[in-house]
Amino acid sequence: FLTHALHYGTAVFEGIRAYRTPDGTAIFRLREHIERLRRSTRAYGIPWDYDVDAIMEACREVVRANGLEAGYIRPLVFYALGAIGLNPAAAEVRTGIAAWEWGAYLGDEGIRNGIRVRISTWRRISGQSFIPVAKGSGQYLNSVLAKQEAIATGYDEALMLNVDGNISEGSGENLFLARDGVLFTPPISAGILDGITRASVMDLLRAEGVEIRETNLTRGDLYAADELFLTGTAAEVTPIREVDDRPIGTGKPGPLTRQAQELYAEAVTGKLESRRD
Repeated sequence: FLTHALHYGTAVFEGIRAYRTPDGTAIFRLREHIERLRRSTRAYGIPWDYDVDAIMEACREVVRANGLEAGYIRPLVFYALGAIGLNPAAAEVRTGIAAWEWGAYLGDEGIRNGIRVRISTWRRISGQSFIPVAKGSGQYLNSVLAKQEAIATGYDEALMLNVDGNISEGSGENLFLARDGVLFTPPISAGILDGITRASVMDLLRAEGVEIRETNLTRGDLYAADELFLTGTAAEVTPIREVDDRPIGTGKPGPLTRQAQELYAEAVTGKLESRRD
């Protein structure tokens, strides 16, 4: 009960997926996720001396021990017992890893036909108060408020504005907007998480000749979009069919969204020969 992280959110974490491939179970970009976990510990000043390769092997072992062919992996580094005030320095730092089966985060129907989202009344955390590029547990209370509001008002997900009034990201996903055959996505400076799925989708689509621009986006840009989709470890590539009760484009997932979904799915399941890495 006196675990420091339970009281103050003093932890950092990662979300990673493992996929069934023709060569057996493979964990998607495991090294990049664990390296980001290490960066998060440094950003929040959590002393953590584990070797990245050791944590990678521990993640594999948890997947093996649970007998998973595919699933979701959650490493967590947290301040445990030893301190109860705001200074966690005297608390022991612990590391845990769990893995479980987890289907489509926003539902199979959402993957097929798109989800309904709203602009949240809650603003995305600012770099002046938190570290948006790190995955600090406590900062996700911001996302919880946005998610709860969206669900309570009949939507599937929330999109959050930053302190400047520009689009930042979903409650736990990065955003892409398509207009006239060009993809746009908010830059890191908009207060987004530097998503590994986001970077992967950008890389895959650019290799196919799709133009992608990182630029600030407004609420009006969303309403005028031809297509919108979200990316993230849990969400993978999820289309958006409505924002604030306004249909996006035709109201159905568009060609760039479908291309992103198909390329990503083929890459992570080992079916895209050029992306076996």
